[in-house]
Amino acid sequence: MPVVCVPDGSRWPRLSPDELTVSEPSPSEIEDVDDAFDHDDLFDDGDDDIDDDDDDDDDDDDEQRGVELHVDPIDDPIEHLLRGDIEIEGRMPYSSNATFLVHVAADGRSHPAIYKPTRGERPLWDFEPGLHRREVATYLLSEHLGLRVIPPTVLRDGPLGEGSVQWFVVADHSQHYFTIHETHPDLHDRLRAMALLDVLANNTDRKSGHVLLIPERNGEPASVWGIDNGLCFAAESKLRTVIWEFGDEAIPDAWLERVGTLCERVPLDVAALLADDEVEALQQRARWCVTHRRFPTDPSGRRYPWPLV
Repeated sequence: MPVVCVPDGSRWPRLSPDELTVSEPSPSEIEDVDDAFDHDDLFDDGDDDIDDDDDDDDDDDDEQRGVELHVDPIDDPIEHLLRGDIEIEGRMPYSSNATFLVHVAADGRSHPAIYKPTRGERPLWDFEPGLHRREVATYLLSEHLGLRVIPPTVLRDGPLGEGSVQWFVVADHSQHYFTIHETHPDLHDRLRAMALLDVLANNTDRKSGHVLLIPERNGEPASVWGIDNGLCFAAESKLRTVIWEFGDEAIPDAWLERVGTLCERVPLDVAALLADDEVEALQQRARWCVTHRRFPTDPSGRRYPWPLV
C-alpha cells in the first residue's frame, strides 16, 4: 500500500488507487450494518449525475492518479481535528467497518485524517457498538502514560454522524511490525511502548500491518505509530498481538510509575468512554504490570491475531 509522490515534484503526496475507493461506496457494501440507519442517507451526496457518461474520462484519470493528500503544517493537531471542516475523499478498502479518508480543513490549512463513524460499524458479539470510542480511549491512555505511540485521535460529529477522527500519518506501507523490528533496532523502545499500551488496553487485534513506519525525512528521525485500536478494553482477557519479542524483559521503571497511577484512578476522559467493568479490568491489568514488572509472554503461542499482517 505505497503512498507515492506527485511526479511534478509537489510536496503533497498521493494516496494510490489501490489504497482508496475513490468513488462513493454503494449502500450494499455495508449491508450487514445495523438496520437502524438509512443506507441511502449514509452515502447520498445529492448528485444525480454521479454516473454520467460525460464524467467517465475524468473518473478514469482520478483512479489512475490517486487522491492528492493535502499535508499542511499544523501547530496543534488535536485542535485542528476538533475544529476543522471534514470532507470525505473516499472509503478505505479492506476494512470490515466503514472507514473513510477525509481532509480536515481550518484556517486555510488542510491535513488528511481517518474518519470512522459509528453508523458504519458491523455488529460484533463480543464488543458493544461504539468502537470509535475505544479508538479515542486508546489514544488518550497512550498520552496519559507518556507513551505517545498513537496518532492524535478525537471524538466528534462528522458528515456521517459521531465517529473517531485520527490524524493520517504518511507512512511507508511496504513496512510493518516484523520488518520494522528486524531492520530498525533504533525503534525498539517505541515498539516496547506500544507493547505495554496493548497489554493495558487489552488489544485484541494488533496486527503487523497496524504498526506504521514513518521514514526519516527533513531531518526528523524515523518513528512508528499504532493504528486500528477499536478492538480494545474488553473486560475479559483477549490480548492478541504480534508484539511478543520483548516478553519477559523488564518494563522500564519510569513507565511503571505512570502505570501505577491507573491502579488508583483511571483518567476521567478515558473512563468516560468505557463501561464500568472495563475500567475495573484496566486497573487490574495495571496492577499486574506493577506487580510483575516485566512484559508478558505467550507460552501458548496462540495469542496472535489473524491474519498476522
